[in-house]
Amino acid sequence: MQVPFLNLAAQYASLKEELLPVVEQTLAGAHYILGPNVTALEQEIAAYTDTTFGIGVNSGSDALTLALRALDIQAGDEIITTPFTYIAPAESIHQMGARIVFADVDPKTFTIDPKEIARKLSPKTKALLPVHLFGQASPLDEILKLAVLHKLEVVEDCAQAIGAKYNGRSVGSFGRMGCFSFYPTKNLGANGDGGMIVTRDEGLAKKLKMLRVHGIERRYFHDLHGYNSRLDELQAAILRVKLKRLDGWNNRRAEIAARYTAAFKGLPLELPVTQAGSTHVFHVYAVLSDRRDALQQFLADKGIPTLIYYPRPLHLQKVYEDLGYREGDFPVAEALSRRILPLPMYPELSDEQVEYVAATIRRFHG
Repeated sequence: MQVPFLNLAAQYASLKEELLPVVEQTLAGAHYILGPNVTALEQEIAAYTDTTFGIGVNSGSDALTLALRALDIQAGDEIITTPFTYIAPAESIHQMGARIVFADVDPKTFTIDPKEIARKLSPKTKALLPVHLFGQASPLDEILKLAVLHKLEVVEDCAQAIGAKYNGRSVGSFGRMGCFSFYPTKNLGANGDGGMIVTRDEGLAKKLKMLRVHGIERRYFHDLHGYNSRLDELQAAILRVKLKRLDGWNNRRAEIAARYTAAFKGLPLELPVTQAGSTHVFHVYAVLSDRRDALQQFLADKGIPTLIYYPRPLHLQKVYEDLGYREGDFPVAEALSRRILPLPMYPELSDEQVEYVAATIRRFHG
């Protein structure tokens, strides 16, 4: 049996009859940038995330960058984030001219550790940028306590966690802003790039809408140093169709995760942990193994490709050599990068495919 690591073609096949008329209608409408579908999607995502305003932008990376710009982050400011994630949060900090400060992660949930944040605070710290990794929230209660105590802004990176909740509230609704990615592989993925910022702050929402379109409120009158970061009308139309399926897709991911977890009990693997009070939408289902590379090869030989998130933590990436970090500075993140193995995880996986993956891993362990 062949089990793709991800199968976007299967998602398209399940939506084809609904997507094609929407695409045709949008193309015929000839309003391709910031049109009625973008406005509607902004309202729908804001409602879905228990916030007030949604601002559609070109990508999840741009969402983070514009959020920091809206907070007037300056050169010399310090922002604390995690070294165990995709590079986008660190890139957004760098683009502000601010200093990237990493804090190590929790060995069970892989999200940023508030105790490590506290260790990295300085008089120059201006904001915290937690990442809700793999589908569950960072420990927001503790993070927000630190933010209030030290008068810091909080921007949530929700790229991998749309639909996840923390103590009954949606991710993205806790900080000043929440940033979402609609990259095709995400739980809610466009058929191209796309992103969104959500907030309850009307002033920030107005500023973000100006920043995404060259700093203008009225055409040809530029009040801010802005960007060109607009969500395509076509992608918004597609996302509106998919948003109706998101909860069902996330429920299926949780069902697959439960099947994996039950099948792997008793094996020498560390399995995903969902923190108390959280729901997990399993953008990624990752095990930890001391024989990771051998297991990965065994699975590949049996028709099950895997992809390692993340083989080198951000503090050890060449692009950040100038920050002065060294191997050993963040031991948890470094250990995870050597042991982590994400498995196939998407709603279209059949029960037979899930069982085949599980049986193959059991076979590897004798």
